[in-house]
Amino acid sequence: MDAPLPATTNWLLRGKDGRLTAYAPVEGGVLRWTETTPGGPEWAATFLPAHGLVPYLSITQSPEGYVYLTGLRRRPGADGQLNVDIVYGVQYQSGRPMRDWHALGTPYLTPRNRHHAANIGLPVSALDSAGALHIAIRNAGGGLCARSQAPTGRWLSKWADLKGSNVTGTVAATVNEDGNVDFYGPTGTTVLRWSQPKPGAEFARGEDQAAEVADGTFTAVRTGKESVTRFWRDAGTGEVRTWRPGTAPRTLGGASGTGPVSLLRTPVDGVDCVLLAQRDATGRPALTAYPAEREETGADWSLTGDVCVGVPALAIDARGRVVLAAIGTDGTLRVTRQKDESGLALDAWTRV
Repeated sequence: MDAPLPATTNWLLRGKDGRLTAYAPVEGGVLRWTETTPGGPEWAATFLPAHGLVPYLSITQSPEGYVYLTGLRRRPGADGQLNVDIVYGVQYQSGRPMRDWHALGTPYLTPRNRHHAANIGLPVSALDSAGALHIAIRNAGGGLCARSQAPTGRWLSKWADLKGSNVTGTVAATVNEDGNVDFYGPTGTTVLRWSQPKPGAEFARGEDQAAEVADGTFTAVRTGKESVTRFWRDAGTGEVRTWRPGTAPRTLGGASGTGPVSLLRTPVDGVDCVLLAQRDATGRPALTAYPAEREETGADWSLTGDVCVGVPALAIDARGRVVLAAIGTDGTLRVTRQKDESGLALDAWTRV
């Protein structure tokens, strides 16, 4: 892959025991930092080897706290050709060893089609409300392929061809208003949509949306009892755009940047808010917030911390504080937490 890989999102998660864990994909594995006690401030670092794993992950977490890591593995074969497959691993408890990486192959299983496997996109994953895991990729023809796993852990099918065409870059996976999974495939000027009509049902094409989406920047968060807001970065201007089905997309404004925005819905001073974190145009973390039920325009972004790589991450720690994390240019984890006062004032950054 010659082009830069999209930033991994959802990489800071809280386990059932209250401890936060941060995941950073690197060549050949994953760096993992876990709080030694709930709420910190100390962390323990571990390297999870995964030979051939490209430095990108799709990360999703179940209500039980299980963390699913999905990635793309590229390894040289005995014949000198490249073997490519989708892999996933599961961490069941914070700080504990992760289960082995499991290979899911690709839609191209025969040796004569191996060159097609080398041209698939990066995988994305999401869990629906029934606990089923769904993984999708852009296939070599520019359409979409997906595999689904039942809540029992049994894979329901081989890679299914969901059709579509002209998809470029990385597909997105989100959970919609009904708790089912949506896949989105950007084509350059349009975003194609595939949806589950109900849990366990096959994916079907939904309504497309005109949008120029920068690669790997499509994310979403529930903003009401029956509403989910989608966010992406405009490929031309770098500005963040927001959209709820049934409305026209709008520009969030305030500042441009790179990569996706991290999203967190949490009360701030008793007000239900959506928090957004981005890597702004200078490379530094930037944070903004607005009431969840309101579609904001002209967001007021606050810069904080040093230049980072990837995208900053957001979470709530065991003490109920907002935590903003970033990976420094030296590869170290940097963390700042909400002060014990009103508003969203943050403490000084600490280097783990």
